[in-house]
Amino acid sequence: MIALLLLQATAAASPAPDPASIRAERVLTRAPVIDGHNDLAWELRDAQGGQVETTDLRRGTDALPRPLQTDIARLRRGHVGGQFWSVWIPADVTGPRAVEMTLEQIDIVRRLVAAYPRDLALATDARSVRRIADDGRIASLIGVEGGHQIDGRLSVLRQYKALGVGYMTLTHGKSLDWADSSTDDPRSGGLSPFGRQVVAEMNRIGMIVDVSHVSDATMAAVLAVAKAPVIASHSGARAVADAPRDIADELLRSIAANGGVVMVNFYPAFLSTAWRRWDTDRTVYANSIGVPADVYGAKSPAPLVAWDTTHPEPRVDAATVADHVDHVARVAGHDHVGLGGDFDGINGTGPVGMKGVDAYPALFAELVRRGWSDADLARLSRGNVLRVMERVEAVAAVSAGQPPVDAIDRAAR
Repeated sequence: MIALLLLQATAAASPAPDPASIRAERVLTRAPVIDGHNDLAWELRDAQGGQVETTDLRRGTDALPRPLQTDIARLRRGHVGGQFWSVWIPADVTGPRAVEMTLEQIDIVRRLVAAYPRDLALATDARSVRRIADDGRIASLIGVEGGHQIDGRLSVLRQYKALGVGYMTLTHGKSLDWADSSTDDPRSGGLSPFGRQVVAEMNRIGMIVDVSHVSDATMAAVLAVAKAPVIASHSGARAVADAPRDIADELLRSIAANGGVVMVNFYPAFLSTAWRRWDTDRTVYANSIGVPADVYGAKSPAPLVAWDTTHPEPRVDAATVADHVDHVARVAGHDHVGLGGDFDGINGTGPVGMKGVDAYPALFAELVRRGWSDADLARLSRGNVLRVMERVEAVAAVSAGQPPVDAIDRAAR
């Protein structure tokens, strides 16, 4: 009798299962997320000293002295079935060294995949993504994050493709002679003649053009000449948060007309205008006292911990991310929205309770509560980006008889 009473008391104290979360888990089990952007490769290089094989991703990497936002267990909890691993290098690294560092980053990704063969497998097309996911593993794709990484040479671009690179972001934080960044002064005014050759060659060889980071003028120029759908691998909606990196409504509609996908990121600075202002003020204060501003939470320098206490961080949560996803879906359509978390590239930040790659079920539960259908959720998680990949591959197949163009940007001569 006592045991029965204890069991009844425990059951009464336990919260009832959340129907939205149950449905989200069911959808994600059937259609696991293909995420557009993760910077783990740079973190393994920079924070872990390049120790790919000895940094155990089977354990919770959030407990490391320099925590990571990615590990195998959280990828599984997040229902991640495909991941574009970014091979980012700093935008101020140029010339031959930029190519060398990119090759080193590609090597880190390939070593990462080789170290966990039961969980990860390299994917280079839509068919292999589906096959690997059906096998219960995580399809690992590669994205170059910045046109400076080709050193103005289409031959380098082609060699990246041969090494398994699936997309290239045309710029990072600095403008190039051939394409402008959203966070730098313009140099090309959109796309130079060489920039148009880059887009054409990417279409010819089946590499996805990524328009995250680029200026509005460059994005419009790309959409005017691209023969295949583009992606914005980790962006947001400017109507929801006023950030240069986010995309204005007219360009959201243009991406939809192109057949592309805007993949919403999880960085609070691109999700919330209030958080962005708070972070700017925090950075100004950190610089004034000579402490790093890119550490958050309890591990921040003591003066920043005190500043955070008197200047509370604006709340950014699953609802904030959902606001961006909802907006892109309303303006561009449910066929043109995806997810690109940008984890391990956002200094350990993220929405409340969503600071790692296990974050996706919370977002999907929020979208369920907002009335999203299972079909639209499945398009968001993977269907839309797979469609883009398949269309990019089809355009390349039609172009297979065209010879390569051996162009070199005038700035690289």
